Amino acid sequence: MKIGFHTDAFNSAYWSFEACLAWAKKNDVHYIECGLIDGVSWIHGLGYQPHVALYEDPVLLRKKMESFGVRFSQVDAAFPLSGKDGPLRGVPYVMKSIAWANLVGSPCVDTTDGLKAPAGLSDDEAMALMKTSYQQILEVAAAHKITVNIEPHGYFTTRPDMMERMLAFVDSPFLRMNMDTGNTFIAGQDPVAFLKRFGPKVSHVHVKDVSPSLAAAVRGGETGIAVSHCALGDGVNADNIRRCLEVLRDGGYTGTLSMECEGQSGPMIEKSLAWLRKILADLKIPIEA
Repeated sequence: MKIGFHTDAFNSAYWSFEACLAWAKKNDVHYIECGLIDGVSWIHGLGYQPHVALYEDPVLLRKKMESFGVRFSQVDAAFPLSGKDGPLRGVPYVMKSIAWANLVGSPCVDTTDGLKAPAGLSDDEAMALMKTSYQQILEVAAAHKITVNIEPHGYFTTRPDMMERMLAFVDSPFLRMNMDTGNTFIAGQDPVAFLKRFGPKVSHVHVKDVSPSLAAAVRGGETGIAVSHCALGDGVNADNIRRCLEVLRDGGYTGTLSMECEGQSGPMIEKSLAWLRKILADLKIPIEA
């Protein structure tokens, strides 16, 4: 398996994307994931945001990343597709991200639904809306040979029966799932059971632990975690993560394990990295550079 991280670990540190590349090189991490910005943001323009704008030339960025020994495992275009803004805002954003991902060398684009039930729509209406959206998106994804992942992060996607329906929106090898150990747990699901149900569809994994205080306060009442303020191994989800790694190993998964946790400008994510490397060694899972 491959080890990577999401640059949202450094949101609170106000790092630039290039600072994240330097951290990856220093810590011998070769895979990275970031959010995509469709437009101009002042905080990003000033170098205080660790994500990438779609106006940045993807080929030049790919060459810069190669100089750091880093490549994308996935780019994050997770504007919620379940609400009325999904077709208007989300679909063009995701389709533009797919074409950009092809040029930058990212094999996957991440998508999801909204955190809550969409206002003014029944569940069936929202699902029908998303089905049309994903049909349009997958036509572009197939043309570019880019995998579109659905991440369990919201009202629909953290419910296994709904996720199953969504993964059947289009009969395509390019529609798959981004497993998230933290979101499934905080939504009140069993991450191991969730993974076992969808294992063959998983092409990318977010590894998140959950602090005892957060679990006690909101588990079963929320559907996702923006960024976990808990190092891997320090929370109540650590055993589930280990068991998920066993399931992935036994299923022949060779993709990326993307760490999603607060970085604290380095120390917390470095602690997470050390824990993840140790667990992979304990489970006799080779780490691919």
